[in-house]
Amino acid sequence: MKLKLLLFAGLAEHFGSPVLELDIEQDGLTPQELKALLAARYPAASDVLKQAFVAVNQQYADDAARITGQDEVALIPPVSGGEPEPYTITRDPIRADEVTAKVLHPDHGATLAFVGTTREFTHGKRTTMLEYEAYEPMALKTMRQIGDELSARWPGTRLAITHRLGTVPVGETSVVIAVSSPHRDSAYEASRYAIERLKQIVPIWKKEIWEDGSEWKGHQQGPWNPAAGLPQEGETRA
Repeated sequence: MKLKLLLFAGLAEHFGSPVLELDIEQDGLTPQELKALLAARYPAASDVLKQAFVAVNQQYADDAARITGQDEVALIPPVSGGEPEPYTITRDPIRADEVTAKVLHPDHGATLAFVGTTREFTHGKRTTMLEYEAYEPMALKTMRQIGDELSARWPGTRLAITHRLGTVPVGETSVVIAVSSPHRDSAYEASRYAIERLKQIVPIWKKEIWEDGSEWKGHQQGPWNPAAGLPQEGETRA
């Protein structure tokens, strides 16, 4: 059975497309079977799939519904008013307190926010502004990957990232990475990991604009290999 699945909002960003074309061996399946199939094929999206609803022919489907290849099927994320999206790309000024609020938890005793701003002088050269560009669907997907990596390394840790695109004048914020954890040692370690991992794998590029020219900057962490993870504690990388 061939099934065309419509995706919206954060779900479309998770899967990198607003439409999925699925080849399914069985002739029909229930909404729960569809979500289980998607979770098996896209394990990084398993958490968001748990919150999603299935709509069949523009109606919310109950667990007994039977989906066929002739149906119009959509996967519906929680509508406005649900949990705030922890990973965001914006062209507007960023408020650090709004990003931090996304990770607050009554069981967490430590909350940290890394705030990256445009500095005026770098190696003695005066910067007038920075300009950021991104491959947005992939950037959001890799931010979520970082969140999954943090959850695996420091269970229970929460992460939120907001990154600004376009021009960012001196003194204004380009990125906020907020982390919360039950204990401060995990929060510090997870925050540092998230910052370095963002530089390594998230497809966002920075142009430094000076009084007399400009230049696109890479991640400046040695040979670029986004498929490699960060070193474990005590390890070094060539």
